[in-house]
Amino acid sequence: MRHARRRVVRRVTRLAAVGGLLLGGAMVTRAVASEPSATTAPRTFAQSSADMGTGLVSKLGTSRTAGTWLGADGRPVVAVTDEGAAAEVRRAGAEAKLVPHSMNELKSAASTLRSAPRVAGTAWVMDYRTNRVVVQADSSVSASDWSGMTRVADGIGSFVRTERVKGSFTTRVNGAQPILSTGGRCSAGFNVTNGQSDFILTAGHCGPSGSIWFSDNQGTRQIGRTVQQSFPGNDWSLVQYASGKAGDGADVVAVGGGKGVRITGVADPTVGQRVFRSGSTSGLRNGQVTGLNATVNYPEGTVTGLIETNVCAEPGDSGGPMFSEGVALGVTSGGSGDCTTGGTTFFQPVTKALSALGVRMIVSAQAGSGAGQSAAPAPAASATHSAIAPGAASPGSSATVTGGAEASTLLSRLTDPRNIGPGLLVLAGSLVALVATRFIRAEQDRKAYRRHYSTTWG
Repeated sequence: MRHARRRVVRRVTRLAAVGGLLLGGAMVTRAVASEPSATTAPRTFAQSSADMGTGLVSKLGTSRTAGTWLGADGRPVVAVTDEGAAAEVRRAGAEAKLVPHSMNELKSAASTLRSAPRVAGTAWVMDYRTNRVVVQADSSVSASDWSGMTRVADGIGSFVRTERVKGSFTTRVNGAQPILSTGGRCSAGFNVTNGQSDFILTAGHCGPSGSIWFSDNQGTRQIGRTVQQSFPGNDWSLVQYASGKAGDGADVVAVGGGKGVRITGVADPTVGQRVFRSGSTSGLRNGQVTGLNATVNYPEGTVTGLIETNVCAEPGDSGGPMFSEGVALGVTSGGSGDCTTGGTTFFQPVTKALSALGVRMIVSAQAGSGAGQSAAPAPAASATHSAIAPGAASPGSSATVTGGAEASTLLSRLTDPRNIGPGLLVLAGSLVALVATRFIRAEQDRKAYRRHYSTTWG
């Protein structure tokens, strides 16, 4: 009877071990199959249209064009100065708009404005859609200063328009994830790398080189130190991670509620494009690009080459990321207004910052062969994509925010059913059980053999 029970126990144990092997194998297979493939992420036709418009402007030249933007239907519109250029734009499948002033004239007007005495609280931007240069003054500009600026604008020509705006043009010190130093509070922008070390790309006005950044108010969890900064003139800085590495989730920007968006590439925006901005003060917001190559005279100094948008922002959002369809576009610089009444926000283009700093964006594996790859703009979408209006763009593919104080431990990763860890644990346990049952049975057989023959040894 005892031998019968042992045989039953051994058989049940072996069956359980074999079942565990099959289950573990299935779990590993499923986890591997669910991993994102290293292929280029799908792109909407909106980015393809923007690339088409930019390509036509580059081909025709600045003396025959005056910028490009996305129309309400998502098609690229190119401003041209002659019928020959218009015909070429139409043959390419874009819409042409005849305008009286070329890009060279718009740039000349902006140059004249820059050479005039600097007035804090003013800004100007090339409005491609109206073929004008728009000069703005906030509430801090005095009547006499504004009168002088208006005289300079009127002397350039009627295509330079002046207007007053509400609020004040200020940098937004005080985002996606908050970073804090003795100089104030800003937002982390994007993670970048030079191949040896990882950094946070954020706004330059957040703090000078040497600033130490923390992820908590008590100053106990150090993130890193600012190692490069440019402000005014530009508005970018690099914060080097104290550990040297950004860690898990380096390709994700936070959008609130523990969620994030995967970054798959880098590009320059187009006027009319729908964009998204994330910051720790005001969260995820969206709007449109309204102008490029904007100049803003902040109280601290003048910054040029900025992206103008109608996305709102508030103090504390500085340095936060701007993106669309998972493509990095800019980091928050400053602006006027707030997210209650609306306003204007300016962004430092990331392409210019990356080039000047000699670093590359850390992007999702979907955009190349893995995180940390060079983030050149992804290829245009295939012709099978339908044209979509700029307002139909999305932030990008979703992801869970990790990293920092929320970084997962080895045990939590091993037990996460989305990973291969649990399957490997089941496989290992089943193999141990199978080997153990065979060893125990062999030992029992040897003992039985000795007991049987020992009775005959006399």
